[in-house]
Amino acid sequence: MAKKIKINTYEKSREWFNRATQVIPSGVYGHLGPAEGNFIPVTSWPLLGNSAKGSRFWDVDGNEFIDYMCAYGPNILGYCDEDVDAAAIEQAKIGNCTTTPSYKMVELAELMVDTVASADWAFFAKNGNDVTQAAIMCARAATRRKKIIFVNGFYHGVSMWTQKVDYPGVLPEDVANNLYVAWNDFEALEKLIDENDGEVAAFIATPYMHGNYLDNSLPADGYWQKVRKLCTEKGIVLIVDDVRCGFRLDIAGSDHYYGFEADLICFCKAIANGWNVSCLCGKDSLKSAMSSLSYTGSYWMSAVPFAAGIACINKLKALDAPAMFREKGLKVTEGLCAAAANNGFNLLATGEPALFYLRITNDDSLFLHQEWISEMVRRGIFLAGHHNHFINAALTDEDINRTMEVADVAFKAVRDNHPELF
Repeated sequence: MAKKIKINTYEKSREWFNRATQVIPSGVYGHLGPAEGNFIPVTSWPLLGNSAKGSRFWDVDGNEFIDYMCAYGPNILGYCDEDVDAAAIEQAKIGNCTTTPSYKMVELAELMVDTVASADWAFFAKNGNDVTQAAIMCARAATRRKKIIFVNGFYHGVSMWTQKVDYPGVLPEDVANNLYVAWNDFEALEKLIDENDGEVAAFIATPYMHGNYLDNSLPADGYWQKVRKLCTEKGIVLIVDDVRCGFRLDIAGSDHYYGFEADLICFCKAIANGWNVSCLCGKDSLKSAMSSLSYTGSYWMSAVPFAAGIACINKLKALDAPAMFREKGLKVTEGLCAAAANNGFNLLATGEPALFYLRITNDDSLFLHQEWISEMVRRGIFLAGHHNHFINAALTDEDINRTMEVADVAFKAVRDNHPELF
């Protein structure tokens, strides 16, 4: 017998959030908070959690969620993976943040270089923003140039150079050397580089366009190969931001998956299954430039995340995780699209199956899509309205089947709310 589908309530979550607003700006800030505009309506969403295991988490009201956001990416093996956590705990018993870094840093660097096809060296930090910032600094140091080319719709972190001139706290001079080009438009990129000949330090992009609030788009045939050739000819550093995709498409890096080599490639979310470490990998030709930077942090060489990273990467290899993620992702996206069609909706799934993006196309305003997402969340399937989703290794066929049951009920609820459409 199928498990009953209940509607969640969030009384304790609201209580905790109200307490949070008294002592924390926005209560819950950034992309995890309601002020960001991703929780519509806010009343459908949990705001504070209590525990997590495998493919699921529980909020402070005891509601259980099958989680397709995976902490926005760090959960790649499953929450509280026993092997990764055991490695971290054993390291914690003997030392973590110490005056001299642990040899575990060297072991993880060796593993990254051995694993990532384009890597000759590895540099560690804590967040994805740390390593995209490091990549830009390294490119400028190596080329003695200022300008950076971005793809429209990009997200590379929260440093001022990654933001827009009208954002609070961002000055015109912070973004004065930013240039912008459309995704997959090689001719426009070529023209932009010609117009700024000898001034461009780097071209930075994600392996495919997985921005928010837009359908995701894969690289056109031959796009990356032409970009690689052009950057080489013009002395431009090619930076791949693999913070979201890293190890989900290819254990050797997403540049390897798409058949080219980056000069610098940024990793974070999947390295250590939630233990906080990020990594910039690069070519030998940029090693001296990277060494020249004055750039570090108090906790960047802490040993516990290094031990967790070693265990996580080795487990991903043993599982052939990218193939698993693609298989599970196809099951999820095909099932959700079928549930939509059965209820008179057209659900579009774009991007790679391991990091899929969803949009109901019946309504250009996105209101229907937001409503369906909220109905899913209220029934225990945690999706995001305008962000790509993540597959993790702990997701089971039972989880996927449950997701489809809830999806059918959620689509029926939206359909019942909008008889004028049918």
